[in-house]
Amino acid sequence: MQGDATDLAAAIRQGNLSAAEAMQASLAAAERQEPLGAIAYLHAAMGLASADARDRERQSEPDRFAARPFAGVPTLAKDLGGPFAGLPVTAGSRLFERKGGEADSDLAARFRDVGFCLFGLTTSPEFGLSLASEPAIGPVCRNPLDPARTAGGSSGGAAAAVAAGIVAIAHATDAGGSIRVPAACCGLVGMKPTRGAIPGGPSFGNHLAGIASELSVCRSVRDTALIFDGLSGNSRGPFADTSPVDIDNERLRIGLLSDTGAAYPTEGDRLAAVEDAARALENDGHVIVPLSWVEFESSVAASGRAFADIVSVNLAALIEAAALDESRAEPLTQAFAARGRALPATSLWNTLSDAVLVSHKLWALFDRVDCILMPMLSFAPLAIGSFPSDHADTDLHLERMTAFAPLACLANISGFPALTLAFGQDEHAMPLPVQIMAPMGHEPRLLSFAARLEAEGRWQHRFPVAGLPS
Repeated sequence: MQGDATDLAAAIRQGNLSAAEAMQASLAAAERQEPLGAIAYLHAAMGLASADARDRERQSEPDRFAARPFAGVPTLAKDLGGPFAGLPVTAGSRLFERKGGEADSDLAARFRDVGFCLFGLTTSPEFGLSLASEPAIGPVCRNPLDPARTAGGSSGGAAAAVAAGIVAIAHATDAGGSIRVPAACCGLVGMKPTRGAIPGGPSFGNHLAGIASELSVCRSVRDTALIFDGLSGNSRGPFADTSPVDIDNERLRIGLLSDTGAAYPTEGDRLAAVEDAARALENDGHVIVPLSWVEFESSVAASGRAFADIVSVNLAALIEAAALDESRAEPLTQAFAARGRALPATSLWNTLSDAVLVSHKLWALFDRVDCILMPMLSFAPLAIGSFPSDHADTDLHLERMTAFAPLACLANISGFPALTLAFGQDEHAMPLPVQIMAPMGHEPRLLSFAARLEAEGRWQHRFPVAGLPS
């Protein structure tokens, strides 16, 4: 597997390398991989100071150091979400200057508490509005598996940095597939948690009416489980903490969706990967329950409308509240803001009502099945430039994103958790990702199934983790 964050943390804990050495290795890898465009802002001094502090803690307070699951592990925050103190976020936009840096969000504080050493920000499209990470201000983020292709978006920089081994794990956000799509493009594990499971305070600047969540992109399921355990719970927001659920996996009903309809067809090799994953679980004694696209079609359409309306209105409100010079934004961003300003309140209200029905319909499906296997991407990661932002046609842009990942928004609008991982590779050696959804609060079940599929060994990382001893 060429290592993960758990391996790197163990090497640091055991004294095989120091946190400072791990940070120096990540900084060197970031310099070597600069043409990848994964990192939008690098703060080497911050990273080295954080690593030195962890090394001192290891000597002076070994028990406290050992209690941090990722003690000394270098990582990167996304240039959207957070914020993380000392890392000035611009959301991939020239509307903000890269200066100062806000105080830690609740989530950022937890990142530090579990031991991470931050040293920069990863590339995001302007305001996270794309499934590619190619902001006009740069850098253009490329897929380390094939630099001619996108690394996905909007957490594309995070995914590229992790897949390339610059870091073993990275902060990411997901409002419309933005953790899962880049993870799927780069052969990583990406999970969007249950709504409200991860803290969004104190400002809730990335709340987006509840559709956005933050976590990470990872090289393994065990890293995903470990970071979710370290960051989730007691979120102190508008949603109740989810209660632990029984993850008895002896004989469960696995819903299988192996069709995405005539409007958004998924290529055969990607559907075959989903079916192969279902067979692997069936061989363990689980029951496969075929599901049809017609059971999802109206919810997928409603989810797309909700995503479009919520991000448009949010962007219009942000520009007004911060008195930003909108004329300096990319043409597509300006068009989304104009769309938000033009949206009648009654239309937004109807959209939000429809979103509630999306959740209700999914609950009805989960009366019949315990989890659902489905495609993540319709086709392989597209060429750089396939999601341009130099135009004002928001409907065209939204249609392009839906065609690429038809089922991405469903988890965001419904609030249900979803996870993607690679389950093989195509003829061009690009990953064949699958997606698993489960009822709210059932992340343990998602992670259990994902670990079972990961154990098949159908995908291997191409690049080792910087600093990890062989």
